[in-house]
Amino acid sequence: MENGKRRGGFTLWFTGLSGAGKTTIAEIVEHELRMRRVKIEVLDGDIVRTNLSKGLGFSREDRDTNVLRIGFVADLLTRNGVGVIVSAISPFKEVRDQVRRNVGEGFVEVFVDAPLDVCADRDVKGLYKKAFSGEIPQFTGVSDPYEAPVAPELHIKTNEEEPAESAARVVRYLEEQGFLQPVPEFNRV
Repeated sequence: MENGKRRGGFTLWFTGLSGAGKTTIAEIVEHELRMRRVKIEVLDGDIVRTNLSKGLGFSREDRDTNVLRIGFVADLLTRNGVGVIVSAISPFKEVRDQVRRNVGEGFVEVFVDAPLDVCADRDVKGLYKKAFSGEIPQFTGVSDPYEAPVAPELHIKTNEEEPAESAARVVRYLEEQGFLQPVPEFNRV
């Protein structure tokens, strides 16, 4: 650290089931960081899958490849002083741990947690309904496993707090760890 602020960037890795609230919280955090003029890039799992991982399916190998590709880009950006926000289900602990090792001390795992029934109720695309009926095979949390983080830097239970509160906790963590300078005006919970 230099003058209480870390050199280099960071990677906020939002992981959790579809519908848990990863993207919603990530968007609020992104807005706050942009307001603070932080160099920030967002790597959303769905967008990356469409543009960087086109052609990959949903087998374990393809999911791992997708997460590792996101992790590779996040590492490049992080080591060049950019803050990175990743919002990706990333269901397997082993692959998330590999990304953590690659990114190093700037890796911040944020487990966005909500019960399966809450995620299904929030599902505007109807994916859970299709997964429960068997129309979608290999759906994380229904017919495919999700390995919850054992020791994430932050564990956010979105069925117990509002997205703005969750985002404030993430920003406060970045401040406490020296990735951001504290700003008293930000929503403190």
